[in-house]
Amino acid sequence: MEAEEDKCVKFENGLRPDIKQLIEFSEIRDFPTLVNKSRICDMDSRAKANYYKAANEKRGKDMG
Repeated sequence: MEAEEDKCVKFENGLRPDIKQLIEFSEIRDFPTLVNKSRICDMDSRAKANYYKAANEKRGKDMG
């Protein structure tokens, strides 16, 4: 059981800071669940970044 926890902690330490911050609060100690949740957070953050980028580009065109 301890090996699973160590594996999870090491994985969390390798995450990007924004995802690490979201995941750490969950204290997930089941490795497959941790990986899956991290992947979902990563997809969400990328989608959010793309949304704001598109919104900013649109705003720039409206002003021009």
